Amino acid sequence: VQLVESGGGLVQAGGSLRLSCAISGFAFDDYSIGWFRQAPGKQREGVSCINKRDYSTHSEEPAKGRFTIPSDNAKNTVYLQMNSLKPDDTAVYYCAAGRVSYPERLCWGLVDYWGRGTLVTVSS
Repeated sequence: VQLVESGGGLVQAGGSLRLSCAISGFAFDDYSIGWFRQAPGKQREGVSCINKRDYSTHSEEPAKGRFTIPSDNAKNTVYLQMNSLKPDDTAVYYCAAGRVSYPERLCWGLVDYWGRGTLVTVSS
């Protein structure tokens, strides 16, 4: 299984950014893909997750109302659309996959595979 993130970079506060996670090698029909982040000196935390069978989603509190998690099955890619970015959103963002049906369980840490991460820096 490979998860390859892209799309990180530097953005001003209030701006938007879209991260991509290209998925390959996943042989299961029912699994979830999600995004986590880890800020300097902090623990890694779940952001938003989606089940790839029924497209149900779950977002943790920092993402609600600002981030969405669309997916493109033709490209086997999941995105993290981030709007109204704040300096507190600065972190390395990781794509994650898990053999769980409920996306919240992935966001809560039931991860089987990780990507390498992409850095997002939000300037004030």
